[in-house]
Amino acid sequence: MYCLLIILGLFSHIPAGFAATRLLILGDSISASYGMKQNEGWVSLLQTRFDEEKIDIKLINASISGETTAGGLARFDKVLANSKPDMVMIELGGNDGLRGFPVKKTKQNLLHIIQKSQQKNLSTALMQISVPPNLGPRYRTMFEKIYPTLAEQHQIPLLPFFMKVVSIKPELIQSDGLHPTKAAQPIIRDFMYKEIVQWVDK
Repeated sequence: MYCLLIILGLFSHIPAGFAATRLLILGDSISASYGMKQNEGWVSLLQTRFDEEKIDIKLINASISGETTAGGLARFDKVLANSKPDMVMIELGGNDGLRGFPVKKTKQNLLHIIQKSQQKNLSTALMQISVPPNLGPRYRTMFEKIYPTLAEQHQIPLLPFFMKVVSIKPELIQSDGLHPTKAAQPIIRDFMYKEIVQWVDK
């Protein structure tokens, strides 16, 4: 994949004329700028940083507030056809967990999304998702094990949950207790900058 990556603080240039790596983000409200303008969310901020640093990665944000793994799966074929990505990052499952959906079904939905992506020969990564403990430790443990299990089985990167860098600070969480504030978005941007550049560079 031809992209401009930062390695040890230096730029590694690609030949002129090559298109940027197209990275699809299939996510929910946390990636869909919930509670703020679209250009204030971490995805938009990260694209701006890539552009400023002349890193040839084009982010395609296909995230929808309230999205579940079932919803993501149902629209995935159409999203792929419309966006024609080179890479897919799956950030789904939080709404399944919050609603107490069966762990087996959530895992199955994520599995089908991964399989569809890999069948298109797309580089695929899964983001670890954590859920509040209100449904009990057993459910939470079973739910969170979905992600490393699928990542290992399908030999794809497991990206750390970006909410962990802001959830420890109540002032960075909106009044609903779930979504990051506008002030949290640059922190998530910088966290994801490192994760995405490392992933693309592999």
